[in-house]
Amino acid sequence: MANESCCEPNAQTTCSGDAAEANKAQQNKQSDDIRNKVRDSYAKVAEANNNSEACGIGSSCCGVSDDIDINTLNSLRLGYSNDDLENVPAGADMGLGCGNPRAIADLSAGEVVVDLGSGGGFDAFLAAREVGESGKVIGVDMTPTMLSKARNNADKANFENVEFRLGEIEHLPVADNTADVIISNCVINLSPNKPQVFRDAFRVLKSGGRLAISDVVASCEMPEEMKNDPVLYDGCMAGASLIEELQTFMRDAGFKQIKITPKDESKDFIKDWAPGKNITDYVLSAHIEAIKP
Repeated sequence: MANESCCEPNAQTTCSGDAAEANKAQQNKQSDDIRNKVRDSYAKVAEANNNSEACGIGSSCCGVSDDIDINTLNSLRLGYSNDDLENVPAGADMGLGCGNPRAIADLSAGEVVVDLGSGGGFDAFLAAREVGESGKVIGVDMTPTMLSKARNNADKANFENVEFRLGEIEHLPVADNTADVIISNCVINLSPNKPQVFRDAFRVLKSGGRLAISDVVASCEMPEEMKNDPVLYDGCMAGASLIEELQTFMRDAGFKQIKITPKDESKDFIKDWAPGKNITDYVLSAHIEAIKP
């Protein structure tokens, strides 16, 4: 009787193709599951902030406090100034983030900036002040509740050079060769497909355009139980990539002059994101910079 298994010599190509398709489908499902979980978590953060309630990990980049002064304290620890905090719409600063990407962005009047994972619009509004009326800032976020919050903030404060678009940072709703600068604050670590994030960032940037990113990176391999902890993932820790991995992703996307600068002082606030977990043995914040040739 003929062997009908998938391992027949004349069926090997089909078998291999079917397995590859099944594997790709499984990976896509896992990625969608992660995005949906993150989207739900950040929708709760936005809703809690609207209601001045606590949500998630109280001091982390994925949580807000019931004490609004905590959000201010968090932002000051990240390198923002009191002037920064006073010149954004009320509610834009939710104490999220792990650094200040504008500190390395070197923005100029007239530039076009794209903010990956713009949330309530905090960094977008600050960037808009720097690029001025002749410039433009496009914030992209995949959470409708955050998008509504940012748009309401823009309307309240009459920001006319900022717009907020619904979309994923892996597939930006932005045309090719649009941006002079891409900024992002503690968001890329949440992506299940970081190589695609950098590929699409490269597409969107003009020649000579630059990345100016603050994000959480892994200083060494994290234990599996931490990697698989959904609270640590939503809290911007478990999804962090090793510095060497990020360099490879960026280089493969086409970026040059790649520079990743870990910030040891960030451990002072990151330790509060997951009390008792010794998370700073594995992750810290970093500035991430690169140029599109």
